[in-house]
Parts: sequence; C-alpha cells; structure tokens
Amino acid sequence: MSLIPSFFGNRSNVFDPFSLDVWDPFVGFPLSTNFPSSARETSAVANARIDWKETPEAHLFKVDVPGLKKEEVKVEVEDGGILQISGERSKEQEEKNDKWHRIERSSGKFCRRFRLPENAKLEQVKAAMENGVLTVTVPKEEVKKPEVKAIDISG
Repeated sequence: MSLIPSFFGNRSNVFDPFSLDVWDPFVGFPLSTNFPSSARETSAVANARIDWKETPEAHLFKVDVPGLKKEEVKVEVEDGGILQISGERSKEQEEKNDKWHRIERSSGKFCRRFRLPENAKLEQVKAAMENGVLTVTVPKEEVKKPEVKAIDISG
C-alpha cells in the first residue's frame, strides 16, 4: 500500500481529477486536541466513506451513513456538473445524571463534492437510502458510435 494517501487524507487516489476533497494538513497533528470539541466533531464526520463505480449505463455513488435518516442527508447537483452529498449527525443530548464511559461515535457535519464527467445526465440523478447506505445514480448519455460510410474506389 502506498504511503501517499496517508499524507493526503484517506483518499483512494490522490491524483483523481474528479475528487474535490480538500486536503487538511492539520489532520492527525498532535496539537489538534487543543481545538474546541465542536471542531473535532465536525472533522470526525467530514470523511464520509464513498465508493464511486462507473457502469456502462451510469455512475453509482455509495455512501455509508449509518444511523442517519434520509431527511438528514442532502444530495445536490450544482452548475458545472458538481455532485454534492452532505449531511449532519446530531450530537446525543447529555443529561446531568449521565456518566459516559466511552464516546466513539462521531457527530457533526460532512460534505463531499465530485466533478461529474461530461457524459452525465444531470437532470436524471436519483438517490435512495437503504440500511444506512445512500446510493446516488447518475445516468450516462449513450456513446454514439461513429457512422462508417464505405467509399467505392474507382479505377
């Protein structure tokens, strides 16, 4: 496994031209614990795990969003063919008498943006959520095969 992704976040391909994730040079920095808890919470969810697969018919994005309702997730297509997937996991309410032994589940906002290829049908994007997995389907335009015309050779 390459060391490059560890320097540039948890991206599968640092040089992917379609990924618009912003590299944060302070992620994992030892002094990052001095930031307010709200900053730690936001960064904890910032890297929602996404798989992007291209089939002959469409681009498929699968996003792990366990515990979120569809009302807490937003899918948008911006001008210029930018797909944005965002959402927020609310922090659990603390009661005065509660004693927490461990807090490992993250809370806060996440936002991921991807530049879609030119063959994407932006007006036909669909999204569905099932069992904590959001699936966004972006249909592709059919590739027209060039028409070949036979030319008679005289002589």
